[in-house]
Amino acid sequence: MLTVAVHLAAVAAEAPAAAGVPLLAVFAVPAALADDLLPWWAMLGAAAGFGLLLVAPTGLLRQLSGGGALVALAAAVALLVGAGAAFVGTAGRFEGGAGIGGAGGAIGLSPFASLRGQLDQSTPVELFRVRGLTRPTYLRALTLRQFVPDAGWQATRPEPGVALPGPVQDRPPVSGEVVDVEFENRAFRDYWLPLYGEPIAVDGVPQDQWLYDRGSNTGYTGRPREEDGWREQALLPVPTVGDLRAAQGSTGIGPEYLDTTGVDPRVGEIAQQVVAGTTNNFDRAMALQEYFTGPATQFTYSLQTAPGSGDDALVEFLTVGRVGYCEQFASAMAVMLRTVGVPARVAVGFTAGVDAGDYRSISTSDAHAWVEAWFPGIGWTAFDPTPLTDGRAIDPPYVEEARSDVAGEEGPLPEDALSAEDLPGLDEPLPSVDPEDLGPGATVPDAPQDGGGVPLWPLLVLVGLVVVGAVPALLRVVDRRRRHAAVAAGGPAAAGAGWDELLAESADRGVDVPPADTVRAAARRLVREHRLDPDAQQALREVVGAVEASWYGGEHPEPGELDEPVRTVAAGIAAGSALRLRARVLPPSVLRRLRDRGRTPDRGRETAASRN
Repeated sequence: MLTVAVHLAAVAAEAPAAAGVPLLAVFAVPAALADDLLPWWAMLGAAAGFGLLLVAPTGLLRQLSGGGALVALAAAVALLVGAGAAFVGTAGRFEGGAGIGGAGGAIGLSPFASLRGQLDQSTPVELFRVRGLTRPTYLRALTLRQFVPDAGWQATRPEPGVALPGPVQDRPPVSGEVVDVEFENRAFRDYWLPLYGEPIAVDGVPQDQWLYDRGSNTGYTGRPREEDGWREQALLPVPTVGDLRAAQGSTGIGPEYLDTTGVDPRVGEIAQQVVAGTTNNFDRAMALQEYFTGPATQFTYSLQTAPGSGDDALVEFLTVGRVGYCEQFASAMAVMLRTVGVPARVAVGFTAGVDAGDYRSISTSDAHAWVEAWFPGIGWTAFDPTPLTDGRAIDPPYVEEARSDVAGEEGPLPEDALSAEDLPGLDEPLPSVDPEDLGPGATVPDAPQDGGGVPLWPLLVLVGLVVVGAVPALLRVVDRRRRHAAVAAGGPAAAGAGWDELLAESADRGVDVPPADTVRAAARRLVREHRLDPDAQQALREVVGAVEASWYGGEHPEPGELDEPVRTVAAGIAAGSALRLRARVLPPSVLRRLRDRGRTPDRGRETAASRN
């Protein structure tokens, strides 16, 4: 596809500069996703290749010195700019300028793109080995506070923070456990320093390379780094359900964490229905989490999200699709929390990983997003609305306590409870329900959707490419049939159409007749270049005679008179010169006609018009 695109731009459209667009995409896309996909020598090799193309067409030896100097200078500048500029976007790179701690700017690539890329890997890559963690908990890399309708959650540049290594804050006055955690980095390179809970101190990182932003609870740097490891002293908060229920309001947090500007009102209506009957922010958060993960949930976890229908993406997910992965679930719950008055944000990082004995192993398959809600006097508290079924879900102590309270209120099942044997038909499927019988506002759950299977879009793209690639060849077939029909019909257009078809056959086989050639000069060129046999030469004489009589004498062929000679000459051209594969796919005669449309019409049409 790239070869065809470059050929069409540089050769067919005669716009070689435009060929740089697809070539730029080839380098820009992988370079924007991972720094190590294109090492410096790959870029230098590509520059040398482009330089050779630049100087070779007009005489390599004559252009080599000047062209070589130009290419060398351009490659040096490109490498220096790429190595030293912080604004060249990669996964999560800041756009606001170089360095760390500056104000303004935004993340160049959505963190969810990197998250999805890690989850999509067929073979997980181990990222960390963590020692000293006493219980499974979420490992936070960054937090997202800005929600943009139709675009999702956006990562904003952190505020100027505390320089690392060293203490970052006093121990928060919250009940919990202080742990000393040691990170062994196996393959993690990014702008973010993953940390647990409420960090108290961070050590083991280079001096003046990292900062910690207390507002967003993130450690960050101005350029991606891969440290050997680091150490963290952290508080893992363990608030009780009573503490969380008593913590009301939004004291201690900015109004941006309650911002719902542009959110579709239907999202708020659904959230109000879910939290109906609750009296505090914690119970509202639990109700929303159970809405996505509880036993009666209508939602399904899958990396293959349900296709959209053009409506608001968040409303579609909540009412129609109900299929997604952690991005959709965390995004939806955080917005819904805000609509019911609970300050919320989205956290991106990792689940607890796998217990490997003396350490926990965290890999790319543990990449995750969850929700953090704000409770005054306690701080940011994690809730996970993603219905994971692979054992990676984490239930914090306050979530387990709240669920136990609900189970206790419902009471245990009596010992003499009826079994399925006591109620015939209990195992039979439930009858279908008509939504109109349920009353206004009621919905019926969608049928479960299988998130697996082979996606259809690669096949559709392949079919589209085949169709697009076949267009020039189809145009050549149409041209041939049109001209042969004109030749068979006879009349003023017959001779010109037959001559144009012979010139097209010649051009497709690499012999283009200059427009300045006379008919007889062009005929001699066809005989010589295509090595026409005697029969084809005799047929060509008949065609030339008919063309000259029609163009200059007004004597036009009778119906069918010129059909056999034209086909004989075309067969002779085909026998004397092979048709290459590229000419079959992109016939030069068609490309030339498209390029010259409006400038140089076919000789046959021009002559017919003048004679008429």
